[in-house]
Amino acid sequence: MTGFDLTRLLAERGGERYDLHTRHLNHQLPRMLHTIGFDKVYERAEGAYFWDTEGQDYLDMLAGFGVMGLGRHHPVVRKALHDVLDAQLPDLTRFDCQPLPGLLAEKLLGHAPHLDRVFFGNSGTEAVETALKFARYATGKPRILYCTHAFHGLTTGSLSVNGEDGFRDGFAPLLPDTAVPLGDLDALAGELAKGDVAALIVEPIQGKGVHETPPGYLRAAQDLLHRHKALLIADEVQTGLGRTGDFFAYQHEDGVAPDLVCVAKALSGGYVPVGATLGKDWIFKKVYSSMDRVLVHSASFGSNAQAMAAGLAVLAVMEDEQIVAHARHTGDLLRGRLAELIPKYELLHDVRGRGLMIGIEFGRPTSLGLRGRWTMLQAARKGLFAQMVVVPLLQRHRILTQVSGDHLEVIKLIPPLIIGEREVDRFLGAFTAVMDDAHGGGNLMWDFGRTLVKQAVAHR
Repeated sequence: MTGFDLTRLLAERGGERYDLHTRHLNHQLPRMLHTIGFDKVYERAEGAYFWDTEGQDYLDMLAGFGVMGLGRHHPVVRKALHDVLDAQLPDLTRFDCQPLPGLLAEKLLGHAPHLDRVFFGNSGTEAVETALKFARYATGKPRILYCTHAFHGLTTGSLSVNGEDGFRDGFAPLLPDTAVPLGDLDALAGELAKGDVAALIVEPIQGKGVHETPPGYLRAAQDLLHRHKALLIADEVQTGLGRTGDFFAYQHEDGVAPDLVCVAKALSGGYVPVGATLGKDWIFKKVYSSMDRVLVHSASFGSNAQAMAAGLAVLAVMEDEQIVAHARHTGDLLRGRLAELIPKYELLHDVRGRGLMIGIEFGRPTSLGLRGRWTMLQAARKGLFAQMVVVPLLQRHRILTQVSGDHLEVIKLIPPLIIGEREVDRFLGAFTAVMDDAHGGGNLMWDFGRTLVKQAVAHR
């Protein structure tokens, strides 16, 4: 018997967490967390909450960047994982066909009846990589179009369709792909006219900045693409599985039927990484055209039993607990109450999104005193005011949120889909208090702003 004891190991060395990261992992992460006061020690998590070493609860409005769609440690998902481990299945033999992948594919395709087949990988970026490869092979064309400010992942293929230079800088050469403005059909048509475009990949709502595709854009883009024998790829890695109040966000617009759909994050149940690429039968049959090509695209851990069990449990919970309808209702409530605050606070400029994917945008105030402070922050680095809001939400009100991208004055809310009116009330109370402080000239908040300015200037 091995002497390994996970509980004892964590008890003995859990306190070293930040030092271990500093020495052995990405050393800038603990540095950043220490700087902004996010260096908390969380001991336990359940549903939409964390608890620290002192037993204080923290409301999670981030959901692990959308991974924790059902919150943390949902009992149904936990039981499914215990069951699949206890079953001691002959997993990943590579030369058999286990039932769980087929069952999960069947369930997923039930939510996208125009699609026929699924490839299972291990992450959102891998789902995107699969879609890019399949689109190129199926069409025989080399170029993928993507939208400015898009985010589709950070591996080399998905990075090639990433709309932010900050992620791309220093990693060239990338694939020969081209950005078009989100919602610009003329730009799309111009690129398609060149005859070498395999597909357009698009997030129905962009994670960076929480920008929706304009009404009618997806349907019109789809028609343009098909006219030029190109494909529409919907990246639903963050927007899928109920996040926007529809099972898939593209379903908000009538007549949209993407050729390939990328899924990940919430499908994992927060436990076992899983990615899925859903597609049309003819695309898969073109890629896997003969027995010689049976392994032309595969993933070492794809379709593993634990990931498939987690995915099946997630879909069962979503159906049994009517998660999609709940996310739509709660999102409408939260977004509506936030929008009511716009006339009250001159720094608050917009509230947008769908379901429980919400963007809160700040902008230049009109009053002289606030305008001077705003200008100071903008001169140092755009995005500092949004960070000034995120920090007191955590430090004073124990609510975890995020700025929706570098150089953006936007906070993105992507909480677990299980939150309800209690969490809405708690967030609104905290957000109102922070806005009151900012508009009233609260010293604590603006003092922190000056600290951020000094750091921004120092790192130019």
